[in-house]
Amino acid sequence: MFGFNKKDTKIISLILFLIVSLTLFNFQMSLRKARDNQRKNDLRNIFDALNIYQEEVGSFPASSPDGKIIACNGKLGENDVMIYEPCEWYQSTLTNLKMLPGDPRQGQGRSYYYVSNQKHYQIYASLESNREAEYSPAVVARSLACGKYSCNFGRADGKTPLDKSLEEYENELRKIEN
Repeated sequence: MFGFNKKDTKIISLILFLIVSLTLFNFQMSLRKARDNQRKNDLRNIFDALNIYQEEVGSFPASSPDGKIIACNGKLGENDVMIYEPCEWYQSTLTNLKMLPGDPRQGQGRSYYYVSNQKHYQIYASLESNREAEYSPAVVARSLACGKYSCNFGRADGKTPLDKSLEEYENELRKIEN
């Protein structure tokens, strides 16, 4: 009859443990990579929507102090001026987006972060891996908070840099013009 002694059982158990551990590790890495790809796609879609908004309205939406896009639930105010509220990630619509995307781990302390002076904008996310090609130490150096995590990836309109504040960029543009 076939049987295993204690030594064989330990070896087989160790091999099975290693296989399961490696499988779980690879699975976790695949999920992380998928979430980072989702963040990159979300920012690309928001980038496209913001540019359409700018074409339609003539400026980019303003930003709230907590990094939200102020372009939702428009109501006609005094002097027929539209007044907008901050958009909620995963709950609001923006231009051609049926639902404004939010970070895949929104409920776990991650969020996108939007900055705009209505002439230029920057939108940031926090990738989970610093091995992604789009990971930017220069963005990390700005110490912007994408929820509880430091922003490390972003997109911006035109030639607007991600490693400087919009105020610094505007000052540089003024110096070039003079």
